Amino acid sequence: MRINIVTGFFLPVPPVSGGATERSWYGLAKMFASRGHAVTFVSRAWPGLPAAGEEEGVAHIRVAGFDHTRHLAVNLLLDFAWGIRVSRALPPADVVICNTITLPVWLRKLVPSAGKVAVMIGRAPKGQVLFYRGVERIYAPSSSIAGQIAQPWASRRTRVIGYPIDWQLHAQSAHRGGPPLVIGYAGRLHPEKGIEILVKAAALLAGRSDLPEWKLRIVGPSAVSAGGAGESWVAALKGGAQEALGRRVEWLGPEFDPQKLARLYGGMDVFCYPSVAEKGETFGVAVAEAMAAGCAVVVSDLGCFSDLVEDGRTGLVFDHSSGSAEAILADCLGRLLADEALRSAIAARGREHARRFDYPEVARNILDDIALLTGAAAEKPQ
Repeated sequence: MRINIVTGFFLPVPPVSGGATERSWYGLAKMFASRGHAVTFVSRAWPGLPAAGEEEGVAHIRVAGFDHTRHLAVNLLLDFAWGIRVSRALPPADVVICNTITLPVWLRKLVPSAGKVAVMIGRAPKGQVLFYRGVERIYAPSSSIAGQIAQPWASRRTRVIGYPIDWQLHAQSAHRGGPPLVIGYAGRLHPEKGIEILVKAAALLAGRSDLPEWKLRIVGPSAVSAGGAGESWVAALKGGAQEALGRRVEWLGPEFDPQKLARLYGGMDVFCYPSVAEKGETFGVAVAEAMAAGCAVVVSDLGCFSDLVEDGRTGLVFDHSSGSAEAILADCLGRLLADEALRSAIAARGREHARRFDYPEVARNILDDIALLTGAAAEKPQ
């Protein structure tokens, strides 16, 4: 099959500047190509990356893009302009998978040679699905996101695929051993990620004398262009954390190298993802990767995490909307720090559960679906 994959306007592929979507589909593209499919990947032009070329069987086309902004309206306009540029570069294909918002609305009608149109819903739907009647397939990263697609016609076209992870890489990267035990977070440094709750919870833990030695390690970008909240907000957060935790807290910059990121997960005993983004989170790639690396995970009570974390079995869940969220989170973290048997049991079950999101499994499911969608399945010899 001929498969085109399009990502958004502000990050490159390979994901040298991060991006869960870019990283996931980059890996899937190589997996598709390794199985004999003709794959073209369209992404943002970036210094040091050629405008066109081939890597591991994947043809790359890179188009001039834009930096992400703080303003939704501006980003939508940039997404539309990006879609026009991309449409002019797309080669003929059987299917095009769009990780964009506006391109799927009109691509099938104006550029029929692009093939059948599939769209990945990268964030909680905000009404754009109403305009996707020309889209043949909607991929949802979680059951929660699929459930938010209210239109019956769209629901019938929706498939839940999750986000893929390199399970083998992360499973082989565990090197924890302490002391101290490490509570970790990896992701964007932004208020919607709930990092302030995590810091306050850690401050409560610092007042307890019944816990083994521990530290808090926070990894991620602060720049707005990388999805962070900006240097001033992060500086204030760091100042408060330093005052409350002192040497117990460690701040690391963003890490985009998969091998190094896997080692960072592997050095964490407990991974906490306390997001409060009710309309922003869709799956939890970082959570799945940390689970694969053998971390016991704690997440907020967002529906998008339900495919990954079963409370008390594959992780712990805390009520992020409670007025005492930091105290509830501190209790969860404290239980895992204090009880090695509980921590190990949850980590082992979580590690095995995350295996279902390994690249080969997700790639097989998508390719089987595309074959049905394009009619390629009927052409296969029986």
